[in-house]
Amino acid sequence: MKPFILLSSLALCTLITACSHSHQVASPRYLPDDDMCSASQFQKYVGKPLTAVDDLQLDEPVRAIPAYASVSMDFSLRRINFLADEKGIITRVYCG
Repeated sequence: MKPFILLSSLALCTLITACSHSHQVASPRYLPDDDMCSASQFQKYVGKPLTAVDDLQLDEPVRAIPAYASVSMDFSLRRINFLADEKGIITRVYCG
């Protein structure tokens, strides 16, 4: 009888341990819509000088980023970013 109790206890411990380390399925990372700020509507600015965005009157926040500029790392889905190269020409328009 003693071996049966020992084996049962071992099986129970194994079962409890297996349950406590349940396999957690990694939740898919939230990938925001790439066009939450309507950046697709401003792709016509690519190739223009960064100063072209100075007069934009938009409801969304806008950030003009010159080459090698330091910018905050905050991420805003509704903000339109205009990224320029070292010549001051817009190379990319994106949300973030």
